Amino acid sequence: MAYRDLRDFLKVLDSKGLLKRIKAEVDPVLEIAEINDRVVKANGPALLFENPKGSKFPALVNAFGSYERMRLALEVENLDDIGGRILEFLEPEIPTNFIEKLKALPKLKKLSDFFPKIVKSGPCKEVIIRDNPSLDIFPVLKTWPDDGGKFITLPMVFTKDPDKGERNCGMYRMHVYDSRTTGMHWHMHKDGARHYRKAEQKGQRLEVAVAIGSDPAVMYSATAPLPEGVDEMLFAGFLRNDTVELIKCETVDVEVPANSEIVLEGYCEPGERRLEGPFGDHTGYYSLADEYPVFHITCVTHRKDAIYPATIVGKPPMEDCFIGKATERIFLPLLRKQLPEIVDMNLPLEGVFHNLAVISIDKRYPGHARKVMYALWGTGQMSFTKAIVIVDKWVDVQDLSEVVWRLGNNVDPKRDTVIVEGPLDVLEHASGIPAYGGKIGIDATKKWPSEGFTRDWPDEIVMSEEIKKRVTAKWKEFGFEK
Repeated sequence: MAYRDLRDFLKVLDSKGLLKRIKAEVDPVLEIAEINDRVVKANGPALLFENPKGSKFPALVNAFGSYERMRLALEVENLDDIGGRILEFLEPEIPTNFIEKLKALPKLKKLSDFFPKIVKSGPCKEVIIRDNPSLDIFPVLKTWPDDGGKFITLPMVFTKDPDKGERNCGMYRMHVYDSRTTGMHWHMHKDGARHYRKAEQKGQRLEVAVAIGSDPAVMYSATAPLPEGVDEMLFAGFLRNDTVELIKCETVDVEVPANSEIVLEGYCEPGERRLEGPFGDHTGYYSLADEYPVFHITCVTHRKDAIYPATIVGKPPMEDCFIGKATERIFLPLLRKQLPEIVDMNLPLEGVFHNLAVISIDKRYPGHARKVMYALWGTGQMSFTKAIVIVDKWVDVQDLSEVVWRLGNNVDPKRDTVIVEGPLDVLEHASGIPAYGGKIGIDATKKWPSEGFTRDWPDEIVMSEEIKKRVTAKWKEFGFEK
């Protein structure tokens, strides 16, 4: 059964001992971040700060900071199951007769149940502040010493395509300049930035609504790498197996989740830029200050007892790593649909999503590893991946120790590395040009004679099954307990 809202999810975490309530006064400036960093790296619980300094609203961090909490958030036993469900809906079924058409109807009916619907009232409108709306009432965090200020870090930013009216919801950090203006960190590759560019070309304001805190499926969907034009709220409905209820804003023509904790309404003016950052980012480095659009707040609405959720990023592992790993598992089946030779994928936490991908393949022909590299560099957000390592299907890509062992043994750097140029993530700081630079592909598969390898490839060292069984049967006799 779908969570009704964020607090419904918190009740589940509380009941399972996965939520810690902190009643002592804690400063949102750096103190909460330091506590969070220690707790995340110790595999600790979600944290609800009930008395943040300077605010009457509690602050929630680390809500999704473990594999267990991500599974609970998306209500599945295994994150891979979601990808399987997606494929069920995507598999083409072309009815050839009347009976097959009837069989297809339940799927079409179920899909229609996921579309968002507009409602007239919702908890996010319990308090409406049109006159002098201010961010000062919320415990917005400053997370690292050299940050340019406080940042809203879990915003669901809603915009509409100025031409088509299509909705987009993305998660883009917001640098708080003062009580009514923030930066809008729209990377050039993001749909929100595309909407803003279109409005700017027309000389128009872009209306924006920012929802903070909703049920977990909605919050996760704002981070999902969906294809252009796919409504995140439809995807959220799919994840939660129930429609997302949206409500119209007070001062802008945008809809937001009715169960939101907080909603900021406003606009971005064409041509207006302001220095945003620096910000201690998920790469473990500060992303440098740069010019970004400015968000002006026209209205604030919130629940009477609103909870302010935030995420704190930095050197991995942090909460965003687990959100990223959920994305890896959910979208792997879709990647396999395009590239069926892929067996598994690991985007290691240390690779901060876009720096490293380890891919195992069912190698079928000479040069197959390179074909997969090139295909991945041309696929959605995988196009930003700086390093791709390809291994054989029998390699456990989730075991980085094994991957490095294969890398050290199977690779001739002169023969097995590919260096190309292309787009990079905007947060990439090592490239000479922002968002553009080199990428490396490494073929760590077993080499074949048909690939020009004329030497004998040695066999791996493996003990015989007979000896393994004999030793196992005598293990306690040898004096070992386990």
